[in-house]
Amino acid sequence: MNQAISTLDAFLTHAHELEREAVERYEDLAEQMEVHNKPELAELFRKMAAIEQQHVDKVEGLAGGQPRTFAPWDYQWQTPESPESIPVGQGHYRMNPHQALSLVLACEERAEAFFANVAENTSDPAVRESALQFAAEEREHAELLKVWLARYPEPKADWWQDLDDPISQE
Repeated sequence: MNQAISTLDAFLTHAHELEREAVERYEDLAEQMEVHNKPELAELFRKMAAIEQQHVDKVEGLAGGQPRTFAPWDYQWQTPESPESIPVGQGHYRMNPHQALSLVLACEERAEAFFANVAENTSDPAVRESALQFAAEEREHAELLKVWLARYPEPKADWWQDLDDPISQE
C-alpha cells in the first residue's frame, strides 16, 4: 500500500471496489465453467459472487448509498487489481474443484491482509474498526473455503497436461 487510508469515505470506496470486482470476476468464472460443462465449479463461483454481493450491499449501507469511485491508479492496492479478485488468466476451462477453491482461498486471504493492513496503518479509529471487521469477515470466508478444500484432494501432478494449453476465456 502506498499510503494509509485515513478517512472512512476513502475506506468505503476501497472496500466497495474490492467487493464489486470480486463479484464481477466470480460471475465471469461461473459463466466460463457453465460453458465448459463444469456445473459444480459454476455453482461454487455463483455462491462466492452472492457472498461478495452481500459485502457490496453492506458497504453501500454503511456509505448511505454507492460510495464515490477513484481513478484506477488512486486505489491503494499492492497489486494491479483489487486484492480479492482472481487475477485475469488464472481461471481456465481445465480447472478442477481443488484448483478453483485454492484460487478463491488466495483471494480471501489477500482481502483479509488488505483490510488488516488498513487497520494497522490508519490513524482514524472509525477506519480501523471497520477494517478490522472486514478483515474478520474475510478470515471467516477463508476458513469456510479451507473446509470445502478438504473435500477435494489435490489432483495428480499431470492433471493439467493438454496438447491444447488451457487459456482464460476472459
